[in-house]
Amino acid sequence: MTSPNTQPTALSYKDAGVDIDAGDALVERIKPLAKKTMREGVLAGIGGFGALFEVPKRYKEPVLVSGTDGVGTKLKLAFEWQMHDTVGIDLVAMSVNDVLVQGAEPLFFLDYFACGKLDVDTAAAVVGGIARGCELSGCALIGGETAEMPGMYPAGEYDLAGFAVGAVEKSKILTGANIRPGDVVLGLASSGVHSNGFSLVRKCIERAEAAGTLPATLDGKLFKQALMEPTRLYVKNVLAALAAHPHSNDASSPSGIKALAHITGGGLLENIPRVLPQGIAAHLVKGSWPTTELFAWLQATAGIDDLEMNRTFNNGIGMVVVVDAGSAAACIATLRAAGETVYQIGVIAPRGDGAAVLVQ
Repeated sequence: MTSPNTQPTALSYKDAGVDIDAGDALVERIKPLAKKTMREGVLAGIGGFGALFEVPKRYKEPVLVSGTDGVGTKLKLAFEWQMHDTVGIDLVAMSVNDVLVQGAEPLFFLDYFACGKLDVDTAAAVVGGIARGCELSGCALIGGETAEMPGMYPAGEYDLAGFAVGAVEKSKILTGANIRPGDVVLGLASSGVHSNGFSLVRKCIERAEAAGTLPATLDGKLFKQALMEPTRLYVKNVLAALAAHPHSNDASSPSGIKALAHITGGGLLENIPRVLPQGIAAHLVKGSWPTTELFAWLQATAGIDDLEMNRTFNNGIGMVVVVDAGSAAACIATLRAAGETVYQIGVIAPRGDGAAVLVQ
């Protein structure tokens, strides 16, 4: 029995599982990575209680557009395969591609990294990917949070969330309101599965491993690399296309790029309708874009039909662009010149009693 006069053994925060020194070391590792992403508008970034950003004065009527997302169960493969350097790119892409859909330029990004025990090297690799994603999309990494929470996560695991803020001129917000029958649907190629559908992907891996049929390569890449290929960042190329082919709000003669749809969870079937006016449908032509070895393997291994594929995965199309027919050829040329792989995948038609998206 402890005597009332006995002093308890001192416990530090580190004894409780939180290493403040490791957190400080990570911040020092992050600072030069974040510095590479600095851009106009940043007043104060990493290190303060709040990051400060001034909307660039070139905007006349700026409207802020925000987005947040995570990486999902793709992280489970990152843990298992020890591939941490690209999931940060996924994190950025999932938010900035969403912001882009409104026609907005991503301005800044913040991340949230949570773990049970902080491994500085792993965290630095993840944040290095985040910084790279910000650099490629032209937005500043100006803040974030690293949370070390003993007992909340299994050893070696972590979770990620990201938050992007962009700006668009009020007169240039993409709403899809002027989409009309006869408009053309373009598809920009994805880099792979991106960051959705990985609960099914992991089941496919388990099934193939059990059967001894796991492929060594897919689409010329090692199997693990093909699945972990980060989400494509469409920001710079699509913003250039929007500048070259701006949409018109003239109801009598709408032109240029009218809408964008980021193909994430729900695939082509669930995401395209989000930008279509009532009574309008997108008729996509099956085979108008190629099926990669990766998606063919997933479909064959899962044993699912085309409908399930198109509502689970991006199926090779990561961003959809709706443009009036008269601007389509020029828009395709602009995007291809910028480095995008572009396919004309369908047309806009009256919906009638059918589905909002038909793939035939």
